Amino acid sequence: MAGLAAAFGSGAMTNSIADMEQSKCFLIIGTNTTENHPVISTFIKRAVTQRGAKLILADPRNIELAKFASIQLRHNPGTDIALLNGFMNVIISEGLADDDFIAARAENFDALKETVAKYTPEYVAEITGVPADEIEKAARMYAGAEAAAIVYAMGITQHTVGTDNVKSCANLAILTGNIGRPGTGVNPLRGQNNVQGACDMACLPGNLPAYKKVTEAADRKPFEDAWGVTLPAKPGLTIPKIIEAAADGSVKALYIMGENPMMSDPDINHVEKALKNLDLLVVQDIFLNETGELADVVLPTACWAEKDGTFTNTERRVQLIRKAVEAPGEAKPDWEVISMLANKLGADWNYANAREILDEINKLTVSYAGITHDRIQDVGIPWPCPNTDHPGTPILHSAAFSRGKGMFSVCEHKPPAEMPDKEYPFLLSTGRILYQFHTATMSRRSKGLVSRTPEVFVEINPVDAEKLGVSQGDKLEIASRRGAIEVFAEVNDRCEKGIVFVPFHYSEAAVNRLTNPVFDPVANIPEYKVSAVRIKKVA
Repeated sequence: MAGLAAAFGSGAMTNSIADMEQSKCFLIIGTNTTENHPVISTFIKRAVTQRGAKLILADPRNIELAKFASIQLRHNPGTDIALLNGFMNVIISEGLADDDFIAARAENFDALKETVAKYTPEYVAEITGVPADEIEKAARMYAGAEAAAIVYAMGITQHTVGTDNVKSCANLAILTGNIGRPGTGVNPLRGQNNVQGACDMACLPGNLPAYKKVTEAADRKPFEDAWGVTLPAKPGLTIPKIIEAAADGSVKALYIMGENPMMSDPDINHVEKALKNLDLLVVQDIFLNETGELADVVLPTACWAEKDGTFTNTERRVQLIRKAVEAPGEAKPDWEVISMLANKLGADWNYANAREILDEINKLTVSYAGITHDRIQDVGIPWPCPNTDHPGTPILHSAAFSRGKGMFSVCEHKPPAEMPDKEYPFLLSTGRILYQFHTATMSRRSKGLVSRTPEVFVEINPVDAEKLGVSQGDKLEIASRRGAIEVFAEVNDRCEKGIVFVPFHYSEAAVNRLTNPVFDPVANIPEYKVSAVRIKKVA
């Protein structure tokens, strides 16, 4: 990301999980933390219940964290930028900004000040549906705290303006000096256990390990020398562009590892056509999932308990995992499968074990240089850790940002790409629930978990249910411009009138058959959180 977001590098948490208990105030926005990150939520709840921290909850749904909130702001989906700009308007106009911090460590403040000037609480109330006095109260609470932390997740990123949503969070933290100290920071919670590590190790189309750029010859050279290859100087495709290229025939073969786009990508009907248009589809996974059913070749791999290696968690902590049981059948660890395939294609890779791969990472990746196999036998180490004498870095940006000074970004409210209308009068949002995980490839194989959430459902407000003649447990058809699914009615007040929520874990009613395939232009993340739908009872 350009501007201030670049100061936060990989999008990792700036502070540690344990550090959250030191916060005096939380702004929780776009994260249903108790269901999606239940362990992390315990640190937040302890800070509130045992240490007297304040909690500002900004979420369209009435989630469990509302029970712990000092202020609950139920803003309209897709209005995060307006809400955050409204906070900054109040903070600047009431003299609550940290002028010393801004002068020392930020630039472009005048542009930010000019931008947020029009986002008065009254104007923001019209956009967000949050009363003006609540916006003022929340802004004062955050700015007035000795140490305030912003915590967000995919409710911030999964929008066509997701990048600007993240920049707005960063703007707010810099404006109040809530960076680089215990209990502060901008803390995105990763969606799966090794997303951070995958990003660190270049599972992004424009990056080399540790966020070096494939476009920079100086960045490529150490890896080319170590691997004896010439690396491409042009970034690859993001997932949405891969799917489009498969659909138009310009990508003819696809190798999918640990991903299930037939459940997780938007507009699944289009995804299915694209995958069927390939000449070759290879799927590497631990179970035969919905995407694997379409594969020409399936490569069975070991799960987390069946292999050695490291995971890098959401707080940047690199932790050792050890093989506990043997993998079934012919399944092998991912690195072995990839190495075997590479050698068939002419490579000469001779890694003996996962430890040797970490040794190579230590040599080639500066932020991981001191995170050796021996040092993390008992306790993981958070990067950056440049040498073996370094303890690791639990709090980022204590002295400076990675780009020097942080740059305030100009972010304007833009409505979602698709809004309700007469034909499709409801706004659909999607997400996860406590008892299932991601595309449920693993979790729906657990009888205990399935017993808690056996059927797919839609949360619908009682007022809307009454208008539609819908009762608890009724079967409903939900349709968008892209497809239709059948679900069961869960009538409650978690959603406001006109808004419905469906979890995306259920293949028999995959909600991503409905979602809109529009993307953030910078990060290419889909707008899963806002789609227009219609609802009717099924006879």
